[in-house]
Amino acid sequence: MRVMLVYESMFGNTERVAKAVGDGLMPFAEVSVVNVDDARSAPDTDLLVAGGPTHVHGLSWPSSRNEAGRQAEDDVRSSTGLREWLGTLNRVSGGRPVATFDTRLGKPRWLTGSAAVTAARRLRRLGFVPLVPAESFFVEMDGQRTVLRTGEVERAREWGAALGRRFVAAPKIG
Repeated sequence: MRVMLVYESMFGNTERVAKAVGDGLMPFAEVSVVNVDDARSAPDTDLLVAGGPTHVHGLSWPSSRNEAGRQAEDDVRSSTGLREWLGTLNRVSGGRPVATFDTRLGKPRWLTGSAAVTAARRLRRLGFVPLVPAESFFVEMDGQRTVLRTGEVERAREWGAALGRRFVAAPKIG
């Protein structure tokens, strides 16, 4: 079975989470972890996993990525947004399973919003079927930069493993 995990990352936090989720999935499937800049389409994979940072209550916009880029101390990891990549997909999923995750500040979701929830909604409209609820991994401010909370990489790896177990146990399409 094949899994494609597409992520957007500005400061590297979402990239670290994506790689940890991919590590958790590896015992269950062949996993490709791909920066959204390098993702051309959603190829014929058995499971699509999509993740990105939460900007202004949802998926990033070009303007929010530009602002984040000005704040970045290191090179920005993704110049393309998950929002734009999802916009290139069409309704040919055939009911394939999908899972979404985001990174966001560790405050109530009604305050921060969630890129994962927004992505899941868009993917459902394209005919994908969520395998699990959208998941958030938390960042906090360290001076002027955001960093993953302690333990979030391990939690992402565990979420990936749980996703893999769920994926293997789920009924398969076609």
